Amino acid sequence: MEWAGYRVARWEELGMANYNRVILLGNLTRDPELRYIPNGTPVVEFGLAVSNRRQTPSGEWVDEPVFVDIVLWRRLAEIASEYLTKGSPVLIEGRLKMDTWTTSDGQKRSKLRVLGERMQLLGSRAGEAEPAASQPPAPGKSQPTAPERSYEPTYEELPPEDSYPDDVPF
Repeated sequence: MEWAGYRVARWEELGMANYNRVILLGNLTRDPELRYIPNGTPVVEFGLAVSNRRQTPSGEWVDEPVFVDIVLWRRLAEIASEYLTKGSPVLIEGRLKMDTWTTSDGQKRSKLRVLGERMQLLGSRAGEAEPAASQPPAPGKSQPTAPERSYEPTYEELPPEDSYPDDVPF
């Protein structure tokens, strides 16, 4: 297909009818809730606030928060519950997952969540002092930066494609 003199590939031509990737950088809205499903697999859920900044017609900048539910499994869940607390900055990479269920009174419900597959911790550990921002580094010396901590699960640690156990505890 051509558009304005450019060749434009259709999704079918690329062999990619769908693509489901999410990358979010935000702060936790609540402490992670670590649980174990009956087979002993750890799962954690927490909320993430991501801010969309936009300029109003009057030129004023406003932040519009978006609240997203995140679910992590296995070792990633354990790490999140150990190192993250409400307010912690974190980067999550994963995919969208629509959960549907029927309530006890027969109503159908659904919720869009992010199934996290990678996580990068961005803040300092709890109890560690942040570097003093008011003290500039000595002349000729650079200020040391805290190493970034990231964790990428192995393939075996991720849940199988499109699998949520029926007995997820939330």
